[in-house]
Amino acid sequence: MYALAGTDDPERGWGLADETWEFMGALETLGAETWFRLGDKDLATHVLRSQELQAGHSLSDATRSLCRRLGVLHRLLPMSDEPVRSFVQTDEGLLPFQDYFVRRRCEPRVTGFEFAQINAARPQADFVQALADPGLAGIVICPSNPYVSIDPIIHLQGVRTAIIESPVPVIAVSPIVAGQALKGPAAKMMAELGRPVSALSVAEYYRDLVDIFVLDHRDAGLGEQIQALGMRAVVADTVMKSRDDKVSLAHRLIEELGGVDHGACARTG
Repeated sequence: MYALAGTDDPERGWGLADETWEFMGALETLGAETWFRLGDKDLATHVLRSQELQAGHSLSDATRSLCRRLGVLHRLLPMSDEPVRSFVQTDEGLLPFQDYFVRRRCEPRVTGFEFAQINAARPQADFVQALADPGLAGIVICPSNPYVSIDPIIHLQGVRTAIIESPVPVIAVSPIVAGQALKGPAAKMMAELGRPVSALSVAEYYRDLVDIFVLDHRDAGLGEQIQALGMRAVVADTVMKSRDDKVSLAHRLIEELGGVDHGACARTG
């Protein structure tokens, strides 16, 4: 939401630009825990969202309201209006994702993942409708962490089946470039789970979901192996350092989706 509003902090990769930290400083003075840091401006968003939820509005309603206030014109949806909480199985026991990622800085060794209440949560209604929309041109899986960013969405009731049975092409962009994750702990998680840290390994993980797999020029040599998985491998500039880079990659994805015969895209799982 912040990125779409143009107010995000690209240097930190989270939160708002030109943030201040008076609230966290006051908490520290009072001896409270401050490992999960919220800036003063960011805190306003969280307070307003909490007020909306406590008033009985759904997370979708709260998100829609915040987007409108920030001038975001795009339709931004949560994966569900019901709570799902991510946990990381580690050599130190089960950790809530925020503890693992923020407080422990991804230090514990990962052995698996759990998504509490995932079986009870229903996918957001507009999301389900979009997947079944006859005007849908394609489904894009962004270069996010497969285990903790994409999997919670895919494992919601009916979502995986809807993607597999969709007649439109599904395209995924690798979050691993030249054996490294450009952001976050994806590479560390893959290594600790005993999986090769490569774009090919990600493609294998998405094997039953994806028609087109996009990898960076630095991994072009993996193209034939990815093709052997039954996907079409596309080589592109996937490292996005500027707005122009993002726009260029988005246009490339749209072009690739437009060149696929929709009738030949049903996956078999």
